[in-house]
Amino acid sequence: MVPGSFLQRRGAALFGYVGFILLGWSGLLLPSLIRSIEHDFGQSDAGIGVLYFLTAASYAAGSFGGGVLVERYGWRPVLGVATLLSAFGLAIQGFVPSWELFLLASLPRGLGSGAVDGGGNGLFLDLYPTGRGRALNLLHLFFSLGAFASPLVVGQLVDARAPWQAILVLSGLAWLPLAALLWIADLPGHRPAGGTQGRAPLRPLLPLLLLGTAIATYVGAEIGVSNWLVRFLDAAPLTVATLALALFWGGLTLGRLLSAVVADRFDHASFAIASTLVASIALVAAILVPVLPVAIALFAFVGFAFGPVYPLIMALAGERFPSRAAAVSGFLAGTSVVGSIVYPPVAGFLSVTIGLSIAMLGMAVLGFICAGALLVLATRTAPASSGQVAFGSSVPNAGGPGGGSDR
Repeated sequence: MVPGSFLQRRGAALFGYVGFILLGWSGLLLPSLIRSIEHDFGQSDAGIGVLYFLTAASYAAGSFGGGVLVERYGWRPVLGVATLLSAFGLAIQGFVPSWELFLLASLPRGLGSGAVDGGGNGLFLDLYPTGRGRALNLLHLFFSLGAFASPLVVGQLVDARAPWQAILVLSGLAWLPLAALLWIADLPGHRPAGGTQGRAPLRPLLPLLLLGTAIATYVGAEIGVSNWLVRFLDAAPLTVATLALALFWGGLTLGRLLSAVVADRFDHASFAIASTLVASIALVAAILVPVLPVAIALFAFVGFAFGPVYPLIMALAGERFPSRAAAVSGFLAGTSVVGSIVYPPVAGFLSVTIGLSIAMLGMAVLGFICAGALLVLATRTAPASSGQVAFGSSVPNAGGPGGGSDR
């Protein structure tokens, strides 16, 4: 078998895995470089909060828009443009001389990354119509691997006096081969949305709203911890603080690896509820414990417990809206960013008023709200039947990589 045929047959899954490694790596660059960025641009935590807000808002726009555009134009052009935007935004952030231009460059970066996130989840829902818990946990395992490696590597590079701008530029260039892979891979077929049947009745909006609430509050908690953990451990050396962040994402990685093995043996909603509750309780303990090594260990455990939640919410969405993988995954990926738009930036302003510890306790509250939304979802709604038209269309599921090509 020649390499080209392998890339054609497995390229769609490979795009997802590599793309999510880069998403995880890129997403942890700003938290890992927060001290250097604040110092060089003369910014406070409030200024970093603005940066997080702009990045998250553009990420949400990319996620929402990406799902809709995929249904109109297909996977290849939408994801291709998204990878190029991610590369461009990161590279430009490494070159700009002013804070205003740095903020501006966060917009194309966020748009591209958001579209890759939402599109990648939808792509895997199409590729794997069965065993979605395992497939999505594996996909997000690669996100966690990138996020785990980023603070470890970046912390060591910055400690060795490497220019943080060069780290951003090289990270942007790493996206370019991924765009080329899309033109080789055999992707699921492109079927425009809007079939002959009318929109589904109002009743399916309840699971959609509950899933949106759950994923938004979960991401608000997860990204809140991720964005502010290095700053929260300000009294510790940078290498120790970035190690704690890496261990948090290492825990997420292990949690998703374990979930990929066992998730489909259990009810997805119950598994996600239990994971969220355990993580939220552990987060409260990690924030309040006064002993640094114990706090770091608890943050790692928080990551482990949080690990399965996001992919399981996506799997639940696939079960309840099986015919609109691109649209519902884009919607949820965009909705998830609402959590990172609202709370992590607000935490920056709370930090300079009532203290970062109080702000981080709010992230645990978000976890409890997520568990509550999932509990209502599990008790008040049921998965869609195979013939149900969900989320407003009768578009069939692709069923896997062999389901046609949009080239």
